[in-house]
Amino acid sequence: MSEHKEYLRFSVAQRIEHWVQMLAFTALAFTGIPQKFVGNAWAETLIKVLGGIETVRTIHHTAAVVMAVACLYHVVVVAYKIFVLRVRWTMFPRLDDVLDAIDTIRYNLGLTKEKIKLDRYSFIEKAEYWAFVWGAILMGVTGFMMWNPIHTARFLPGEIIPAAKAAHGGEALLAVLAIAVWHFYHVHIKSFSKAMFTGKLTREQMEEEHALELERIEQGEVEPRPEPEIIKKRERVFIPVAGILSACMLVTLFLFVTYEQTAITTLPRRATVQVFAPITPTPVLRGTLPAPSTPKPATALKPLPASHAGRTVCNVCHETGVGGAPKNPPDHAGRTDATCVACHKMP
Repeated sequence: MSEHKEYLRFSVAQRIEHWVQMLAFTALAFTGIPQKFVGNAWAETLIKVLGGIETVRTIHHTAAVVMAVACLYHVVVVAYKIFVLRVRWTMFPRLDDVLDAIDTIRYNLGLTKEKIKLDRYSFIEKAEYWAFVWGAILMGVTGFMMWNPIHTARFLPGEIIPAAKAAHGGEALLAVLAIAVWHFYHVHIKSFSKAMFTGKLTREQMEEEHALELERIEQGEVEPRPEPEIIKKRERVFIPVAGILSACMLVTLFLFVTYEQTAITTLPRRATVQVFAPITPTPVLRGTLPAPSTPKPATALKPLPASHAGRTVCNVCHETGVGGAPKNPPDHAGRTDATCVACHKMP
């Protein structure tokens, strides 16, 4: 009967947080990896199926914001547990984790018959957790650089932007492979865990994966919870500080996603100027085309009057004949102001 006993592993809030992170991560992967490998047939097909590149970018940015908010929530919750409830730091790495990893390798190689007893979070779970923390920080920083390239280039060399793109794509690929291979194996293949669905583990699973924690529970070693008065006293300090810091981080996130759109829309529009394109004969190989007719010598062209010195907008008057100015002949159609002074010189 005891084999069917279940032990609470994750609360409802923790399960909801996990599902939000999982859905956001999945959306980021499905919209980010095709952008990294754009140009390949499968990536182009997936982008088309998802609605085009603009839709893919919108989904990617939205999922990034959701993940950022979820990470902010996680930081506040962990801080509350540490500073208010004063729980054990079960997810922080210790020297014992290194020893546990070595003992696990020895057991898997058959060098020892004694299987190690793991605590609430094993060295494998801690490695996954801190890899996620590192990845979230790196993806956030590099994502800001690509999302706001002009603002980034004001403070850092321009070369940092393509470097951020390479780091962002590389870390994304590493994260997807880690989830698909490492996490799926240990959670869904090695021993299918329903903890994120029901929040509980069976006694058999606890013996297999968290035997040391199971021993503490069965021996009645429960973490002491502070008195309500002490909790309220700590909350009077924690809640205002956490509220202010959370508000600052939310404002920072808002500026993150609204500060800049694209380089095209944020750069000031430059004045439109005509390109100087002097009329010159196109060189050809001898014998390939009939000899061109001899152009009229420059002396046959009517020189500009002295009153036109310094003028650069010939077509304003001569295209329409405004003010009695002679109109351009038909063969001058399409010629720019720069070509006028190339032929008609000042006397």
